[in-house]
Amino acid sequence: MSGLPATLATNPRLDRWVRVEADGTITIRSGKVEIGQGIGTAIAAIAARELGVGIERLRMVSGDTRLGPDEGLTTGSLSVEVGGASMRRVAALVRTLFAGAAARAMDVPEEAVTVTNGVFAARERNAACSYWDLRQAVDLAVSAGDLPAPAEFGRSVDGAALQRIDLREKLSGGAFIQDMRLPGMLHGRVIRGRNARARPVAVDLAPIAAMPGVVSVVRDGDFLGVVARREDQARQAAVTVRVVWQAPPLPAETEGLDWIDPLGADTRVLLDEPGAAAGITLERSYARPYLAHGSIGPSCAVASWEVGRLTVWSHSQGVFMLRRQLARVLRVPLESVDVVHAPGAGCYGHNGADDVALDAALLARAAGAPVMCCWSRAEEFTASPAGAAMRVRMAASLGEDGRIRNWVHEVWSAPHLARPVAEDGTGLLAGPLLADPTPASPPGQSSLPAGAGERNAVPIYRTGPRRIVHHRLPQGPLRSSAMRSLGAHCNVFAIESFMDELAAAAGADPVAFRLAHLDDPRARGVVAAAARMADWDASAPGGEGFGRGIGFARYKNTSGYCAVVAEVEARDRLLFRRAFVAVDCGAVVHRDGLINQVEGGVVQAASWTLCESLHWDAEGPTVLGWADYPVLRFSDVPGIAVQIVGNAADASLGAGEVATGPTAAALGNALAHALGVRVRRMPLTPERIRAAIEEA
Repeated sequence: MSGLPATLATNPRLDRWVRVEADGTITIRSGKVEIGQGIGTAIAAIAARELGVGIERLRMVSGDTRLGPDEGLTTGSLSVEVGGASMRRVAALVRTLFAGAAARAMDVPEEAVTVTNGVFAARERNAACSYWDLRQAVDLAVSAGDLPAPAEFGRSVDGAALQRIDLREKLSGGAFIQDMRLPGMLHGRVIRGRNARARPVAVDLAPIAAMPGVVSVVRDGDFLGVVARREDQARQAAVTVRVVWQAPPLPAETEGLDWIDPLGADTRVLLDEPGAAAGITLERSYARPYLAHGSIGPSCAVASWEVGRLTVWSHSQGVFMLRRQLARVLRVPLESVDVVHAPGAGCYGHNGADDVALDAALLARAAGAPVMCCWSRAEEFTASPAGAAMRVRMAASLGEDGRIRNWVHEVWSAPHLARPVAEDGTGLLAGPLLADPTPASPPGQSSLPAGAGERNAVPIYRTGPRRIVHHRLPQGPLRSSAMRSLGAHCNVFAIESFMDELAAAAGADPVAFRLAHLDDPRARGVVAAAARMADWDASAPGGEGFGRGIGFARYKNTSGYCAVVAEVEARDRLLFRRAFVAVDCGAVVHRDGLINQVEGGVVQAASWTLCESLHWDAEGPTVLGWADYPVLRFSDVPGIAVQIVGNAADASLGAGEVATGPTAAALGNALAHALGVRVRRMPLTPERIRAAIEEA
C-alpha cells in the first residue's frame, strides 16, 4: 500500500495496533520489542502524542504473535524510523476516527473538535466526550490504506518529564523471563559439546535418570537434554552425564587472521570507479576478532504445550520469525504456535535467544509439562553466535594539495546474518540434530546501503575514485551472526584510523583533514561540535602517554550522524578517560533515551575495542566463563558528554548503533596520538601496544 510507513503497509488493520479499553486505558501493540534500548517508551510516547492522551493511560504490548503486528526484526536502529513512523500514522488515524465520532455526537463540525488527555471537546460548546465514551461507536477493524492521510501533531515528543515505562517493574523485580513461573513448570538443560558442530558418538543417559528431581531424560537424534523439578537438579544432571563428542577440528587461531585465507570467499565488487586503484601510495590493514555478546544473564526461554498448541516466551528480537521457524522444525501448523516476547538480558544482536526457544519447546514436548530452559554461562560463550571476525585492507593516495585522490576498501568478513529468517531450512541450533532434522540455512545477505560485512564500507568523504570489495566468508571456526552495528564497527575503525594516517602523511590536523573532505553539512556539524566539546587543539603534542583522537560516521550512510573524541592515558594498559560525543538523529522522540543509547554504545564499543576477544583451539571455543573473557569494568567507564545537534524538523533517524564505529576509531587514534605508535588490530591490548612500540 503505497504511501504508508513500511510495517503499517504489511499490517494495515488499525485494530491490530490499537484497542480502546473499557477501564479508561488504551492498549497499543507494537512489533518492535524492548531489549533495553528504551524503544517501548519512545513508541508509547509517539502514540500518546498523536492520540492526545497522557502516556500513563497507555498499556504497551510488544512482540506478541497472538495480538500485535508483524514488524519483522527489532534491529538496525530502525525502531523509531520504521516502527515509530507506523505507530504515529496509526495513532493519528485512530484519533481522526474518534474525533469524527465526537463531532457527530456533539453535532459540531469536525474541525471544531480538539482532544486533551483523551477527552474531545468542541470550541464554544459546553460539550465533551472521551475515547472511552465512544469506544462502541468507532470500528477500528478498518485498513489504514482505505483512509485518507491524517493530520499529525509532529515528530518531536521530547520532554524532560518523560520517564522509561519499563523501569519500575525491572527495578522492583519480576520483569525478566528468568522470573517467570507457570503452574507445574519444570526446568530443563541441554547437553552440548564445547564445539557447536559436535555430535555425540557415545553417550549413556541412564545414570542421570535416577538422579534426584529428574523427570525426563531426552534424546531426539543427536539432541540431548534433561528435565527436572528444580533448575539446580537439571544443571547437575546435565554436567554429570558423560558424552564422547566428535567434531571436525578447527583451524589454528592466528594473530594475523590467516585462518581466513583457506576458507574461500565469495568476492563481490560493490563499487569500482575508474582510477581507484591507480597510484596507491599508502596501504594499511586493520582487523577485529570474534566477539561475544556477553549478556549478563544467559539465554532463556519458557515453553508450554496445551492440547497440541505451543506457546513460547522468548527474548527473541523477531518473534514472528521465530514462530515460523519453530513450526517448521517441529512439523506443526503455523497457527498452532504462539511466541510472546519477554524481557531478557540485553544483547543487541543474535545471541542464543532463538536457539534456546527451540530447546525449551523440545524439552516441554518430551516432558508433557511447561519447561523453562536456561543456558549455562559456558554454553552462552560456546554455542551462542558470535560477532563476526573481520579484516580490512585500506589503500589511497594523496595529491600535492594534501587531498585524497583515490580510495580502495577491501573487507573480509565472517557471516553477520545467520538469524533464523530463511524460508527454507533453519537457523536454530538444534534443528539439524533431530531424528527428523531440518537442515541449517545458509547465512543471509543484505545489500548496501544497509549491508552486513560491508556496512559503512563506502566512505562518506570526498575521496576521488573508489573501489569497494566485500569478500564474504562462509561460517568460520566459530558460529557468527548479527551483533550491534554488524560490519560498521570494524569498517569505521578502519576508515577513520586510515583518515588519521592520511592526515599525518599530509601534515594536516585530523579534524581539519576530515572537514576538508566532507560536503554533507550534517556530517560537518557533528565533527565540528565534538571537536568544540573537547576543546580540540590542533597543536597539542602527543607521544607523552596522554592522547586524544576523533572518529566519525553516519551509520549505514543513511541513519544518524555521530562524532566521538576520546581522551586516553597509556599506563600498563590504555585507559579511556573521557568521551565527547556529538550526535544528529533529527527529531528527538525521547531525549534521555537517546542519550542513554549513545552512552551505552560508547561503553560497549570501548569494551570491544580495548578488551574483548573470543579464542579457540582445535576442539572448540576456549572461553567458558568471565575469567576467560575480560570486559570493561565499571571502574574503567569514561566520563561521557553527549551533545544532541541538528534540526528537530528533520525526520527521526536511528541512534542505537551510531556511536559504535566512531568510538572504536577514536580510541585507536587516541592511542596513536598518546604513544606515537598505532595498533591496527582490535582489541588494543597491552601486549599489542608493547609489540607496536618494539616494532617502532
